[in-house]
Amino acid sequence: MDAPQPTSPEEEQDRALRAAYQVADLTLEQLWTRYFALGGTADLMELDAHIQGLLRLPAGQRSVLAHALNERLDELFTQRRVPYSSPVRRRPPVSGPFAALLHLVEAARAAPPDRLSGLVVAAGHAMGVEVAVHVADHEQRRLCPLVPPGTPTGESLWIDGTLPGRVFQTVRPLPSEANGLPRLWLPVVDGADRIGVLEVRVTAAEDLYDPALRQECRWLASIVGHLVAGMGQYGDALERARRSRPRAPSAELLWQQLPPLTAASDAFVLAGLLEPAYEVGGDAFDYSLSENTVSLAVLDAMGHGLPAGLLASAALAAYRSARRDGRGVFEQARAIDEVIAATFRDSAFSTGVLAELDVGSGRLRYVNAGHPPPLLLRGGKVVKHLSGGRRVPFGLGTGVLTVAEEFLQPGDWLALYTDGVTEARDAAGAWFGEERLEDFLVREMAADHPPPETARRLVRAVLDHQDGLLQDDASVLLASWVRAPD
Repeated sequence: MDAPQPTSPEEEQDRALRAAYQVADLTLEQLWTRYFALGGTADLMELDAHIQGLLRLPAGQRSVLAHALNERLDELFTQRRVPYSSPVRRRPPVSGPFAALLHLVEAARAAPPDRLSGLVVAAGHAMGVEVAVHVADHEQRRLCPLVPPGTPTGESLWIDGTLPGRVFQTVRPLPSEANGLPRLWLPVVDGADRIGVLEVRVTAAEDLYDPALRQECRWLASIVGHLVAGMGQYGDALERARRSRPRAPSAELLWQQLPPLTAASDAFVLAGLLEPAYEVGGDAFDYSLSENTVSLAVLDAMGHGLPAGLLASAALAAYRSARRDGRGVFEQARAIDEVIAATFRDSAFSTGVLAELDVGSGRLRYVNAGHPPPLLLRGGKVVKHLSGGRRVPFGLGTGVLTVAEEFLQPGDWLALYTDGVTEARDAAGAWFGEERLEDFLVREMAADHPPPETARRLVRAVLDHQDGLLQDDASVLLASWVRAPD
């Protein structure tokens, strides 16, 4: 008896295709319609000839035809399943926008960060649109294209003065028909933290106002935001795209310690920013949001460069350790004192403000260790400098340690900042100063800018005042109570 002759992969594919067609319960015209909708280019007669074995379509077209038949087999399989005694959930879709989003999430689980931009582009193709991701640089001045490895980088976009930049600033989608290219720009965020924007190119201008397409693109932008934030921790590709120049070791250390620049709950919005973004040494901030409590901290360690960065990181770690153990601001201050005294030389210190707000009562308890007093804004104006709770800087002994109190109201803003903001000098030697800072915050509140955009604009104003070259770190942390507690 002769042994069966081996068959090629193409012959195996042809045999499987004919077998699937026999059970697909589709006319030839129905199969061609499905095939054409997936991007098939063969005509009806060529498709018939391929099924009959009279010619063979190119490999790519055979895959499209196989996909069309496999989708139909999935439908039949679902229809002919034996019913359960109780209702069961529907199976996930195998085609369409929702399937594309599911595939993106599944594929990203096993992909290195370098591959994310390609996966997003593929998801867009499956949704019938062309997409591109633009991430904000660390100075929040430009939006940089996120491209696959080996692809030309492309030009970045300014945040100030462009429509994509306006989308980043306002966190609202906007359509554009500039240069005859209909595009929808959407914010890319991780929670409340602004990551960048998503560019979606559509075939016709009327598609820009399709509510279903807009919703699908919002889902895609939301998933991209979470993936950029999550996958960025496992490689350098996504981080590299957000840098405009090398970062000093002190800045590298501190940026790794910082929380997301923006966080929000239904009651509070918090936003912070550091400059100079690539050389910052001793400034740091932290926060914590919970159902009942909002905790805030701003630190300014002595010195410059890596020694200041090490000191600020140690103080930040001590603060977090005490706070996460459930200790209040008094004990948090003691913890910072102890770690600085035990780890650094006798003269080492850090100024700072630690604060804790009880959301239910509005009671703010705070300690100020040789730091500029926080500003309280209410009703569109600065109503108070929080000058209580004064003590010596952290690390120089506790002395008389008191905890000050202030009662806040819904709608209030708190502004915590380091002296690099007010002590920035222009070419004539004039300081940015407290008065200019207060006027700026009042104008931003009047313009209804939220804390993230206000922090960005404030840092830009400070840099412009000093011609872009800061002599000291400048940091700000803004907190806004956005509604009354239930």
